[in-house]
Amino acid sequence: MIKLALAFITSFVVVLLSTPALIKVSYLKRLVDEPSEGRKVHSRRIPTIGGIMIFAGTLFSYLLWYPFIEIDDFKYICASMLILFFIGVKDDIVGTAPMKKLIGHLIVAFILVFMAEIRITSMYGLFGLEDIPLYASTALSVFAYIVIVNAFNLIDGVDGLASGVGFISCMAFAGWFFMAGGLEDAVLALALGGALLGFLIFNFPPARIFMGDSGSLVIGLIAAVLAIKMIEFEHGKLPMVVVEISKPVYAMAALAYPMVDTLRITTLRILQGRSPFSADRSHLHHQLLDLGLNHLQTSLVVYLFSILSITIAVFLPFDNSINFFIILLFVFSMASLPSILLYARRKKKANES
Repeated sequence: MIKLALAFITSFVVVLLSTPALIKVSYLKRLVDEPSEGRKVHSRRIPTIGGIMIFAGTLFSYLLWYPFIEIDDFKYICASMLILFFIGVKDDIVGTAPMKKLIGHLIVAFILVFMAEIRITSMYGLFGLEDIPLYASTALSVFAYIVIVNAFNLIDGVDGLASGVGFISCMAFAGWFFMAGGLEDAVLALALGGALLGFLIFNFPPARIFMGDSGSLVIGLIAAVLAIKMIEFEHGKLPMVVVEISKPVYAMAALAYPMVDTLRITTLRILQGRSPFSADRSHLHHQLLDLGLNHLQTSLVVYLFSILSITIAVFLPFDNSINFFIILLFVFSMASLPSILLYARRKKKANES
């Protein structure tokens, strides 16, 4: 308990005390985002390298308080964080081609899947499936990494959104690992959670700094690692309170918003004949803004959505397939609501005119 608390407090304090200096340096060195593109929702210059503090606070706390019970995963996770961090920093400052970023993601996926062997080996009863073949396990794990990492990158479009959703996901994973006895994984979740809470103080609407790719990619990486390690967790006999929770369903619920928004806009862009990497205002948070909500209200709505998804996964009776479809129905119903409301508003205006 002491190490878990210290992991959270350490990263929180590092980010809280260091971010004001980073904001000052960002303005001096002109490392700011100009409100030039139509899809951007801010109206003033804002620093874009806040991810440096998220990365530094998380890694420092993780290194300081990691309980060296098992060290195999530790070095690979840290190495992967470094790769994505530097890819993100380059993208924040001078930009990076999507193909080069994809190559970086594949390198990280190779390290984690083949070297660290952090991969999904079973569906644990979901859709009636148990163990899956090695080739399917590898493909599914690589796909999961790339999707989750990019999901957090894509939802970073409103003040406090990615940092707040990331914080909620970290607390969800930390709670599960704590109850299951996975101290080393709980430390990682709380190290990132503390860093995100410290950053959220400066990123909460109205934001004084953005995390940029250097932050969102690191969040997505750690979220993917925690999700897969939770699904594969088999350390000893799990407490009944944990056994009754479907691991795959809970992991998906903890990442519900970034996952559903990413899959939704990717599908829409492909159906429209556009690149899935093209930028537009089709995200759910953009639709909430178009409905008249401000940044604070949009972020709070998404926070509530994430918390409700996790709550449903915790309190539903244990049945992998049924739970999955209930959460899927809830998630896609809520995700479709802004589009329905916007359509109804536009149709009403058209009829009035």
